[in-house]
Amino acid sequence: MVNGTDVAVVGTGPNGLAAGVVLARAGLRVALYERAETIGGGLRTAPLFDSGVPHDLCSAVHPMAAASPFFRAFGLAERGVELLQPEIAYAHPLDGGRAALAYRSLAETCAHLGADGPRWRRLMEPLLEHSDGIVDLVMNGQRRLPGDPAAALLLASRVAVHGTGLGAAHFAGEEAAALLTGVAAHAVGKLPSLAGGAVAMLLGHLAHGTGWPLPRGGSARIAEVLAADITAHGGVFHTGHEVTDLDQLGGARAVLLDTSPKNFLALAGDRLPRPYARGLARFRYGPGAAKVDFLVSEPIPWTDPAVGRAGSVHLGGTRAEIVRQETATARRIRTREPFVLVVDPAATDPGRALPGKRPVWAYAHVPNGDPTDPFELVRARIERYAPGFGDTVLAHRSVAAASYETYNPNYVGGDIGTGAMTLYQSIARPVPRLDPYRTPLPGVFLCSSATPPGPGVHGMSGYFAALSALRHCFGIRTAADVSLSPTPRQFSPAN
Repeated sequence: MVNGTDVAVVGTGPNGLAAGVVLARAGLRVALYERAETIGGGLRTAPLFDSGVPHDLCSAVHPMAAASPFFRAFGLAERGVELLQPEIAYAHPLDGGRAALAYRSLAETCAHLGADGPRWRRLMEPLLEHSDGIVDLVMNGQRRLPGDPAAALLLASRVAVHGTGLGAAHFAGEEAAALLTGVAAHAVGKLPSLAGGAVAMLLGHLAHGTGWPLPRGGSARIAEVLAADITAHGGVFHTGHEVTDLDQLGGARAVLLDTSPKNFLALAGDRLPRPYARGLARFRYGPGAAKVDFLVSEPIPWTDPAVGRAGSVHLGGTRAEIVRQETATARRIRTREPFVLVVDPAATDPGRALPGKRPVWAYAHVPNGDPTDPFELVRARIERYAPGFGDTVLAHRSVAAASYETYNPNYVGGDIGTGAMTLYQSIARPVPRLDPYRTPLPGVFLCSSATPPGPGVHGMSGYFAALSALRHCFGIRTAADVSLSPTPRQFSPAN
């Protein structure tokens, strides 16, 4: 299968593709294997109900792609991927027709938060001033000292408050507290938590910086340009091709696995040393995502029309309600009003809609492995803040959390982050190792979101895993040896 191949990459999610880019640009012969008929993993877009209305099947909004050092070096815009920035990055409707709004403009956000406006500014403005240092700290794989110590101190001081019960007293009103807690819920786990506080600080300040953009035409555009670059540098894709055993890749000098620890155990069989295998088996998976794709006849009729201008909408109610919902879900308790994320892509990208037909994307946080059809739960959550929404629904498709693992084996029990984002697992993913990408098996590396820096469409796990493979298998020692620019120089790896 892999004769004449230097590197085999299993899985073509954003990290597998990022690894493929780096390795193909290093002059290596790269083959990528994908069990599905199309590449992309969480970057797939397809028309579900009408050929002219594309739906994002997994990820839709990409703050991490906009901030990622890998994608910034790769140059998405130069390759034709237009990251569209909504005027309002995210919104958080509340009962009584109220809504908290995170504008791209920090000043405008603060102006709409009343007495909490100055508090929001004091929280976010210093983070924005040190944004490059914060992004570097979070996305560097947690294996070196921060380049900007002030950024590390800023982040730590804020996480100590908003990642603990101290955050409950920070804001005077419900709007700002709910707005920030809705971002913390992107950690998909118990709240408050240090991991949730870190996510709130990272994504919260990015909303006013590099933004929470949507790719014009859908998330698949990112996968398409990554694949095009790999192909241009000699890489080969094998779709509809499931790898079930590492023996199938025996001819490759390096194997990179964009897989969950559970699937790595299955591929490796009894080859792994017992301590490492036990560590992978102990790796914890987080709550599941249950998804509903809607085809609707008109924009969502939010009680506050400003919510309709937001790229992302968080439905969770007050801070106290979100904390209660997310903590129950993390404890595998199913709630009647789960936290729900909603995106109306055509609000930012009008080309995604046809007259009388537009897509709506929604996820609910549910217990890991929950088999429940989420349609009624999600519809009811939207209806609470947008009465009459159900009357606009022309068609829908539901995917229970338990079914998401069938769609993508990396999503164990519906965990789209490939592992719970606890403080420990934020650092030791998937097991404690100085080089978390290199496994005990010679030439075998992990490059999925189960490795640092964790979930998100940023490509950094694949990038770092590829650098590790270049060092250990091909004698290429520094990242500077591989250019990611749209017009790279070529070089030959050491034998």
